[in-house]
Amino acid sequence: MTVQDIDRTGFTEAWEEWHRQKEGVLAGPHGFLAITSLRWLGPEPERFEDAPGAWSTTEEGVVVDLAEGEELTVDGTVVRGRHVFGVIAERDSLYPVAGDAVIEVAKRGGHDILRPRHPDSALRTAFTRTPAYAPDPRWVREGRFVAYDVPRAVTVGAAVEGLEHVYDSPGEVEFELAGETYRLTAFNGHAPGTLTVLFTDATSGVTTYAANRALSLAAPDAEGRVIVDFNRAGNLPCAYTDLATCPLPPAENRLPVAVEAGERIPLERGGAA
Repeated sequence: MTVQDIDRTGFTEAWEEWHRQKEGVLAGPHGFLAITSLRWLGPEPERFEDAPGAWSTTEEGVVVDLAEGEELTVDGTVVRGRHVFGVIAERDSLYPVAGDAVIEVAKRGGHDILRPRHPDSALRTAFTRTPAYAPDPRWVREGRFVAYDVPRAVTVGAAVEGLEHVYDSPGEVEFELAGETYRLTAFNGHAPGTLTVLFTDATSGVTTYAANRALSLAAPDAEGRVIVDFNRAGNLPCAYTDLATCPLPPAENRLPVAVEAGERIPLERGGAA
């Protein structure tokens, strides 16, 4: 794909729709901006001011003990007293409801956590938009997916100090940028066959968020070709709040060039409007 192949009007409209949808999820009533705390559960039941019940992690998994007058709705069923959520798989989340709030119960980096999400969170209600570079077809690259013989488990750091994440990598994405060829480690995306690439570049910490940005790529075609559109380099939740456990890019995914495309430092982190 070349710049000449792209309908600029349609390209801009498609980018704007992508950006609107992304921000709609982020700032939704129970999106990441609605999170009011990040709690690390331990063996002793503990109560928190922004969630009903006393929470603990046991051999049975995550358990909540609800006092008289407290309740949660789990999968449409109201529960009271003691409720066992069971052992939660790594990177999975459950979302019981408490009034107008959602109490996320999850496992990250081998730890059971609680993240209450309240629609009236100050971070959410004050949110306006995320600054971004104007979409430019010049930042669209045709790349190539290079699969490993066997998927590799890759350990990366996290936005939370001391935490680590392990992701399966099916291979690398190769592309040209500024006259050089680069290869970035790719992880499996949310939909089967799709890919996610975490990276930093020379703009990181200057005009874009320092720790990471993410690119979602459609599944490679039969010949391994992929479209790498840096205009859709998006912020992860940790760009907005310290209550996120986002992964950091592998060391090899730190580009030495300035990718002046995609989302910039959020206003919440002092980014320029």
